[in-house]
Amino acid sequence: MTHSPDSSKGKAVRILLVDDHPIVRDGLAEAINHESDLTVCATAEDRQEALRAIELTKPELVVVDLMLKSSSGLELIKDVHARWPRLLILVVSMHDETLYAERVLRAGARGYITKQQATRDILFAIRRVLGGGIYLSEKTASTVLARLTSQPQTVSDSIADVLADRELQVFEMTGRGLTTREIAEQLRIDMKTVDTYRTRIKEKLNLESTSELLKVAIRWRQEH
Repeated sequence: MTHSPDSSKGKAVRILLVDDHPIVRDGLAEAINHESDLTVCATAEDRQEALRAIELTKPELVVVDLMLKSSSGLELIKDVHARWPRLLILVVSMHDETLYAERVLRAGARGYITKQQATRDILFAIRRVLGGGIYLSEKTASTVLARLTSQPQTVSDSIADVLADRELQVFEMTGRGLTTREIAEQLRIDMKTVDTYRTRIKEKLNLESTSELLKVAIRWRQEH
């Protein structure tokens, strides 16, 4: 955990950055600290560091990635929202927002921006959330609205709803063709845990075999 006090910006909005990639943290911090009314009060790379930083530095906004060192950003969002319900949260992630935007909003976040968008739109997203709004890309906002006003869900849509957060991540990665080892490395869990998640997924989706799971995951990934 790194503190970044700036006495010259005493009244600036305090922002905590949570990301396990130093280059990403440094890039976001540079963009934010360039603004006279915003300041990065601390940075963290995992859930425990982030929770300690909130206690110590009292930020007004947390900017968090979904993939953290030894932990899940979604779990952090739920923890923060439960303990500090007024604390604003913005997700900045490499993951496709159409898969995770609704989940992070339900967990307590107020916005979702991809890392590709963040290079040009991060300040706009931060100010939207600080102003009491919700930030989503135009495409994702339309998708979320369409789901809320649409006819009953298709089987493909209901898959995302029936799976827990980590199960959905494993399912989506399986659909991208990642091996058990690759999934374990990216999620920072062991391979036995990946197999456990796949077993749960098969049970929830009434699938008989791993090959059937792979086919369904690939088809679902293509549709999304």
